[in-house]
Amino acid sequence: MILTALLILMVLLLLSVPVAATLIALALLLAELFSPFPLINAMGDVLWSASDKYLLIAIPLFILLGEILVRTGIARGTYRSLESWMSWLPGGLLHANIGTATLFSATSGSSVATAATIGTVALPQGKEMGYDPKLFTGSIAAGGTLGIMIPPSINLIVYGFLTETSIPQLFAAGLIPGLVLALLFIVGTALICIWKPALGGPSVSHSWKDRISGLGHLVPVLTLFGIVVGSIYAGVATPTEAASLGVLGALVIAAFMKKLSVGIITEALDGTMKTTGMIMLIIIASYFLNFVLASSGVTRELTAFLENAGLGPYSTLMLAILLYIVLGFFIETLSLMVITIPIVAPILIGLGFDQVWLGILIILLIEMALITPPVGLNLYVVQGVRKGGPFSDVMKGAMPYVGMMFIMAILLVLFPEVATFLPELLK
Repeated sequence: MILTALLILMVLLLLSVPVAATLIALALLLAELFSPFPLINAMGDVLWSASDKYLLIAIPLFILLGEILVRTGIARGTYRSLESWMSWLPGGLLHANIGTATLFSATSGSSVATAATIGTVALPQGKEMGYDPKLFTGSIAAGGTLGIMIPPSINLIVYGFLTETSIPQLFAAGLIPGLVLALLFIVGTALICIWKPALGGPSVSHSWKDRISGLGHLVPVLTLFGIVVGSIYAGVATPTEAASLGVLGALVIAAFMKKLSVGIITEALDGTMKTTGMIMLIIIASYFLNFVLASSGVTRELTAFLENAGLGPYSTLMLAILLYIVLGFFIETLSLMVITIPIVAPILIGLGFDQVWLGILIILLIEMALITPPVGLNLYVVQGVRKGGPFSDVMKGAMPYVGMMFIMAILLVLFPEVATFLPELLK
């Protein structure tokens, strides 16, 4: 039954069937093949119950927040400011790519928006200064992955929804691992450029006057981070309410900077509706698929297989990590989450692993899938923004960062306190 489900899933994805349609088709086929009950009769109730959750309202709001930042050009000023502070390091602008992605991740909650924005700002400058296109594009694609780890994160909200885990606890748990991963990216990039200086391009020094004057460009992003995350941790707003406060704050800041117009608002709303429609269709389709898997016995069969395999907790965890790495080559990140988490998470939580810590580990593995070919979404985003050059450049440039993510996964397993320290502190 499990092999049949995986085979049908892979065939539909390889045929380029849209993800939501793939999940619904897989659910209907499995229900027809393996269930003695007419599960299709429950489809309407299941889809409705998946789509009327108050928590899910946070998703379009965070997407809108990111869209406003993208359309108003606030990220461009952030990039220039961080360039003046970080471009003296071995690797030059590569560190500005990562640093800006880190700050932008703290407001947008979206990996795709982060990668697209940083790519639009950084790529022309990198080309003009003669940077190696491989590592330069790879640093942008990898930096964009931080958008689903550092709070506020849409993917953490999805994990919380699927596992009924506290969103504020997940946001707190993602902050330190996200910053440590960003630091790993910076240190790893510097070491690569020390080893092969030609990959890093020229280092650029800026005067202290330029650095100090550029700090003003960081104020909008830091202010929005304080509004969104601060209101959640202070207990004055739920994640959904904090997202709405973030949108209001972004509009006020954009208006104050005289970058707001009817056209920008229209474009932001249009982009929000398209992205939200895609995400919500995938979520509700996966909800029905998970209902079918449970009703037809696939979930029970997989659980029994793992329980009878004689594996200990950590052996089972290693098997799950391997599963995510392999599936990440072929399945888009959000789809990978909604397909696997309802099956994998209960098993691992039942073995004694903390569900907040597990969420951060799974999100990290999902991040790896964003930059591993052939389906790494951020690779295509950066290549699309790049508008030229071989796609293999982006793939090769991202590979060192995949290795750094794997190191981070090892750190999380060996030192779970990296993720659990802040949630425990805030209880």
